[in-house]
Amino acid sequence: MQFHDMSWTPDLSNKTIKVLAVDDESAIREMIRFTLSRSGMDVEGAADARSALVSISQRRPDIILMDWMMPGISGLDLTRRLRREPATAKIPIIMLTARLTEDDKVAGLDAGTDDYILKPFSPRELIARINAVVRRSGAAGDDGRITAGSLVLDTVSRQATSDGNTVALGPTEYRLLEFFISHPGRAFSRGQIMDHVWDFEFDGTSNIIDVYVRYLRTKIDRPFGHDSIETVRGVGYRLREPEPDVS
Repeated sequence: MQFHDMSWTPDLSNKTIKVLAVDDESAIREMIRFTLSRSGMDVEGAADARSALVSISQRRPDIILMDWMMPGISGLDLTRRLRREPATAKIPIIMLTARLTEDDKVAGLDAGTDDYILKPFSPRELIARINAVVRRSGAAGDDGRITAGSLVLDTVSRQATSDGNTVALGPTEYRLLEFFISHPGRAFSRGQIMDHVWDFEFDGTSNIIDVYVRYLRTKIDRPFGHDSIETVRGVGYRLREPEPDVS
């Protein structure tokens, strides 16, 4: 299979995300198509690896939803093949799987998977994860890094550094920082932050968001001088865009 266009960047200018759902079960493909189409996404389906490759060569998706277990070429093997091709190496891939052990995670990361969704999944979770992965792929540079002042977030190693020094972040702190640093200067409500950062069973009745923002502030204030994450009264929070270094 030949891919003629050797460059790829997510086309988000019209805010319509092009999704390719690769799954050998037609009922799952239809459920994904129905769910995502209602949210404004453009969805195509493929029943196996061969038809997926044909679809990708004809119309480049912004993201691929990949079933792990498929007859013939598995989703994992197809992911490895796409990562070897320069034209498809940077297309985000979310793996759909009914089980996820530590060994599965290692194999998926080694193959180049960007995220996982465990079956069965809710429509809300599916939409939120797609938006997060596509947004992250557009914000990061070719090396997978997002920079704000002297703060650098490496979305490949999932580590943050400040002035070259590693910032120790827990998993939730990392997701929170990744969300903010992808949208510097933009204010988000606590509900929006909850939808994009927290686990989906979180009921949002506590002050957990405020607590984690406070935790994160103590760790990343140095690159900004002060108030790295600003409180926007009546709205929520936003990441301050760093002041230019005039020294």
